[in-house]
Amino acid sequence: MAKPNYAFAKRQRELAKKQKKEEKLKRRAEQAALGEAPAQADAGEHEAGTEEAGAQQAGEDQP
Repeated sequence: MAKPNYAFAKRQRELAKKQKKEEKLKRRAEQAALGEAPAQADAGEHEAGTEEAGAQQAGEDQP
């Protein structure tokens, strides 16, 4: 049975990560050229978390 080539697998992961990063930078540059604000995938989650925190604080102030 052949043994796994870990160096090859690592290099492939690095290349995939580099390609993904380049595509992301290109996409952001295109959006900036069009004058659009960059979209954030986790913006909805962050806002929901702050609303919950605000509700908890408001509840603590009331007896």
